[in-house]
Amino acid sequence: MKIKKGDNIKMIAGKDRGRTGKVLRVLVARERVVVDGLNMLKRHARPRRQGQKGEVIQFSSSVHVSNVELVCGSCGKAARAGYRLEGDKKVRICKKCGSVM
Repeated sequence: MKIKKGDNIKMIAGKDRGRTGKVLRVLVARERVVVDGLNMLKRHARPRRQGQKGEVIQFSSSVHVSNVELVCGSCGKAARAGYRLEGDKKVRICKKCGSVM
């Protein structure tokens, strides 16, 4: 998977299409990512103790990796990622500008 924790991404499909955010978690086995502030869901929580009120909890849900695209740090555009060998290291490159992501 070419997307890693901490990357900036752009949503290319779904209800948040066009919005950008930072990757919080990567679920490699399920091919999904959790993005900060995108794909927000609500859960209703019951009161657990007497006197406590029930509440609505909002949280970021996971999104399939095919619905997001990396944002290049140097050109600032959403682009596909490629790999290149620099010496003995494998680095991600931007397919639009060719710089290291």
